[in-house]
Amino acid sequence: MKKKNLILTLISMLILIVLLVFIDKNLDSYNTRILNLCAIYVILALSMNLVNGFTGLFSLGHAGFMAVGAYATALLTMSPEMKTQNFFLAPIIKPLANLTLPFLPALLIAGLITAFVGYLIASSVLRLRGDYLAIATLGFSEIIRVIFTNTQTLTNGALGLKGIPDTTNIWWTFGTAVATVIIITCLINSSYGRAFKAIREDEVAAESMGINLFKHKVLSFTIGAFFAGVGGGLLGNLLGTIDPLMFRFILTFNILLIIVLGGMGSITGSIIAAFIVTIAGEALRFLDETMNFGFITIQGIPGLRMVVFSALLMMVVIFFRHGLMGTKEFSFDKIICKFSRKPSEKGGDK
Repeated sequence: MKKKNLILTLISMLILIVLLVFIDKNLDSYNTRILNLCAIYVILALSMNLVNGFTGLFSLGHAGFMAVGAYATALLTMSPEMKTQNFFLAPIIKPLANLTLPFLPALLIAGLITAFVGYLIASSVLRLRGDYLAIATLGFSEIIRVIFTNTQTLTNGALGLKGIPDTTNIWWTFGTAVATVIIITCLINSSYGRAFKAIREDEVAAESMGINLFKHKVLSFTIGAFFAGVGGGLLGNLLGTIDPLMFRFILTFNILLIIVLGGMGSITGSIIAAFIVTIAGEALRFLDETMNFGFITIQGIPGLRMVVFSALLMMVVIFFRHGLMGTKEFSFDKIICKFSRKPSEKGGDK
């Protein structure tokens, strides 16, 4: 069974590589950017689902972690000349003025910095539960945004950063997304993952079984912050410009929407929902524009796209209360079992 799983996984990876080559050579920049955003939202959704879905913590601080990752990656990859152009009101602090790193080390360092920030926040707020925890993490997210708005020599304040190298491409986003899926899957299937799920189901019972609640909560929160920082770094280097206003609560809400739609506690659901939400949000843009059907012209209403999109999502949530996947996961095991059964066994199921 394991051998067949490995073969099917390798075939799937090969198919993905072929698709990425096709996308890279044939799709225009607009469609490629949408797919890049899909992959980035997969990373962000998985990082938030680890905390909210698998560990059962109600955290709303993801936008702050994304801001840390985006700014750290941008500052570590920008050239000294571009930094000088950006920091014209006040010079950037000396250690960063002439420091430029390749994209991968910068992205990993940004993730580690974000993980450290997440650890500091987790150490102080994770003794809270429920709505109190949500309010505390949301407050810290806003604090991070306000700090970034007022640290002129570090983040260029409200002006933000422009001219960030556009290093992010289809290979970086999907490669990082695949790595994130593999790491999160291995983590969830490990003893730590089982402890996370036990905490989600019943904290009192989990503690009585010898699980250190605080330690595992902090671990989940820190790992989630790391991947949120990586996702923020990819997003910043995709857009080419960032400012503190980008990282408001609405960004956290968008990611929360993805994991609720896909299923709290489902890796497969997060992946599917990330693609659905991102692509559908772009596909419905025609509702904001004037539509000419030949015999009638309908004036576009700004914001109608989001109204229709929200209505569709509400319908999905109503009919799929636990999301599209609930807590289920795609598995090759079920496919192998289905096709490996003998004809007599299939007939006996009737």
